[in-house]
Amino acid sequence: MGLTEIKSRIAVAETAAGRPQGAVTLIAVSKVQPLERVIATLEQGQRIFGENYVQEAAGKWPDLRIRFPGTAVHMIGPLQTNKARLAFDLFDAIHTLDRPSLADKLSRLAQAQGRCPMLFVQVNTGAEPQKAGILPDDADAFIADCRAKDLPVAGLMCIPPEDTDSTPHFVHLAEIAARNGLSQLSMGMSGDFEAAIAHGATHVRVGSAIFGARSYA
Repeated sequence: MGLTEIKSRIAVAETAAGRPQGAVTLIAVSKVQPLERVIATLEQGQRIFGENYVQEAAGKWPDLRIRFPGTAVHMIGPLQTNKARLAFDLFDAIHTLDRPSLADKLSRLAQAQGRCPMLFVQVNTGAEPQKAGILPDDADAFIADCRAKDLPVAGLMCIPPEDTDSTPHFVHLAEIAARNGLSQLSMGMSGDFEAAIAHGATHVRVGSAIFGARSYA
């Protein structure tokens, strides 16, 4: 499919939703992708990427940022508290703030350094026991707790359950964001980003539709 077609589909979805062109940020999910594919996408002009693993990102992006100025990297996978310091220095945004212990660690880092990556609270909209994220019923209190720690929460993120209609999850996430005064919504992936845009996504996370199938070898 490729980057050009995904950008075109995003533009069509923005128009269909009555939203301005450029309202949606495309995060190219480059986890476990061969370096040559990532470089090819950078050479096409893409500058915002998503990674799931701190160690993989640390081995890849410092050099690429030098080669391709203006590149931003977002953490979109589960973040272990013991890797929070490395992630804090490596990523421009963290989409997976999902528990009080991580909020405490990020708050201490932010206060020590006087800065903080853009933060999204991950909400487990499907209440799936195997999946990370704050439960929807606990989201308001957790957002308030993060704000009390002076964390700059910008928005919310969700990963709807597989093999179900994503739309109710996007609607639910948007409702939680609206009542908490949050403007950013990280939702929608290769299979459902157009539906996410229709329901207010500001960031969509697209990997395989841009790069092709991943190799975990």
